[in-house]
Amino acid sequence: MSTPISEEYQRELSRLVIKTGQMLLQHGAESQMVGSLCCRLGEALGLDSVEVSLSASSMVVTTLVNDYCITTARRCPDRGINMHIVSEVQQVVVDAENNAIDVAEVRKRLHSIEPYKHNRWLVVFMIGLSCASFCRLAGGDWLLFGWTFLASSVGMFVRQEIAQRHFNPLMNFGVTSFVTTLIAAQAEIYEIGNHPFLAMASSVLMLVPGFPLINSVSDMVKGYVNMGIARWVFASLLSLATCIGIIAATTLLGVWGWV
Repeated sequence: MSTPISEEYQRELSRLVIKTGQMLLQHGAESQMVGSLCCRLGEALGLDSVEVSLSASSMVVTTLVNDYCITTARRCPDRGINMHIVSEVQQVVVDAENNAIDVAEVRKRLHSIEPYKHNRWLVVFMIGLSCASFCRLAGGDWLLFGWTFLASSVGMFVRQEIAQRHFNPLMNFGVTSFVTTLIAAQAEIYEIGNHPFLAMASSVLMLVPGFPLINSVSDMVKGYVNMGIARWVFASLLSLATCIGIIAATTLLGVWGWV
């Protein structure tokens, strides 16, 4: 026979369950994973059942114990994609299921999880290298490889600076694409490399919102249509902001090499 759970204890468990879902949703986990991990954690801690309702910026959790329900809601503002957070939360749930940790330890570990951040200069270098590699694969010579590396590295630096100041992501994408295209277009103006337009096309590939688009399709396929549509719309707005930045830069310079 299971140990009776008091109302206050159920409230504490409800807070842990919704904290789990909130962290997952804020850092880019797909909707099915959010719902599944919330239910698994609640049942591992002794709840009879957990019901989860998700929306684009908030979530609602209802816990049930002996026919007594507690419903709680939380706002889930976007904190950026971070798979380190997702994997850490997932490990907490697995440990709770294996009875390796108790409620106090679950609470301690959830509140101690901090996003892991790579060295910003390493990120700048790797983004520049990846965009330049795309340029090389598309047929650009080594001179164009270097110019694409410069344009995308500077663009990534600008993106990081804007993100640190917590400006709107749409403005971030628009300004970053504008600056990146301004630099890359110099290859077209001064005829740098064998196919200068490749620098303009390759240097802005870092702004493709691949993860949100993949998550949106995954959500819709798995039955979370409202979440999928919300994520698809946001990814589309990011793409639109990127296009506006590119068009503004090419219009300013009068260079229409690849549009």
